[in-house]
Order: sequence, then C-alpha cells, then structure tokens
Amino acid sequence: MFDQLLRYDLGEGAEAFTSRRDSVLPYPVVQGHQVHDSRVAVVERWMTREELEGFDAFVTNVPALALGVRTADCVPVLIYDPVHRAVAAVHAGWKGTVKHISHRAIEVMTARYGCDPSDMRAVIGPAIGPDSFQVGEEVVEQFRQAGFPMEEIWSHRGPGDGSPMSGGHHIDLFRANGWLLEKAGIQPSDISVRKLDTYTDVSFFSARREGAACGRNINAIRLV
Repeated sequence: MFDQLLRYDLGEGAEAFTSRRDSVLPYPVVQGHQVHDSRVAVVERWMTREELEGFDAFVTNVPALALGVRTADCVPVLIYDPVHRAVAAVHAGWKGTVKHISHRAIEVMTARYGCDPSDMRAVIGPAIGPDSFQVGEEVVEQFRQAGFPMEEIWSHRGPGDGSPMSGGHHIDLFRANGWLLEKAGIQPSDISVRKLDTYTDVSFFSARREGAACGRNINAIRLV
C-alpha cells in the first residue's frame, strides 16, 4: 500500500521513496539491470531493464519519469536539483561506493544538465548499517586505496562474542556515501541520511539476512 512507503521530503518539485517489503509501487519505475559497477545512464524516455543492462545509476530531467534502484543491503542514493530540475537514482553497493558512483552520477548531472552540486539535495536511504556490515581485510584495503577517510568509516571491533556480525572489521556505508556527496560539492545540511539497517529491520529485504535470492527494496525519485 502507498502508506507503507518510506517517503522523503526533498522539497517542492520532486517525489522520492523507498518501498518496504509489502509495499505496492504507486506508479511505474524505470529500473536497470545493476551489476555493482559505476556506469551512469541518461534516461529520457521509458526504458526496460534489458536496455539498461550494466548500469547502476540513472539521471533524468524528464518530468514524471520515475527512476529507481533495487537494493537489499546496498545503499540507495536519491539526488534532486531543484534549480536545474534534474534527478538521479544511485545503487551504491560497497563495490560501487569504492568506485565513487555517487560522485560519478553528480558529474553526469553537471555535464548533461548544467547542474551545480551546491544546489542539490540528497537522501541516503535504508541499507546495511555499520554494526551489521562486517567485512574482510581486503574490503577495508579497497576503501583505503580509494581515498576514503578511514577514521570516519572503518572500525575494528576485536574478536567478537560469537554472535552474528560481532567483532572484526566494519564499514559504515552511510558515512562513506555521505562523504562522497560532500566531496562532490553537496552541502552537508542538504544531505539526509535515514540510518535504517536493512539487516536488522525486517520490514526491508536483506540479502545478508535472507540470501541473495530475496526480494528487493525499490528506491525511486521523479520530478513532479
């Protein structure tokens, strides 16, 4: 149902939401076949998933054309420029985050539509939280080599107590993507972070909790 959607206020002129497990989408949403990379598609008409093979971020300035990304622990980033009237939907798994995909989407908006990041507003939606996102040393090293501020996004929590996700290395994907948005030029006060952990909040799908074949949360944005 529509009231089960997690809706975001990005200001007049845009609608954005994340679907919960039992939500019904209020209108069709353009979605791609995501591959955890950093390619950005410019969408100027309705397109199928087959046409959008291999893209993980989408931008448009077409009114009423809803763009969406599918997540089940990965980070959804929704961006709106109210001045130049353009939006973006970004699927930022940890691999896409390492490849700075949020920053790349902003670069495409700037080049295509003349956007200025200082005019943009963004929301970071539900994703696996730092307490649940336990990773190996090789993942930590990829973030370090990609230039992230490790003191802000990484922690090591010792040997753990035997419970799931305790101890070991943890990465804060919320902060990592927030840092990318700030680095691209969006003002921190214009970035909203919904720190809902999809691993622990069963109203959202979680691949780590349920397996990769689980459903997906749809994160959508459109101009109105």
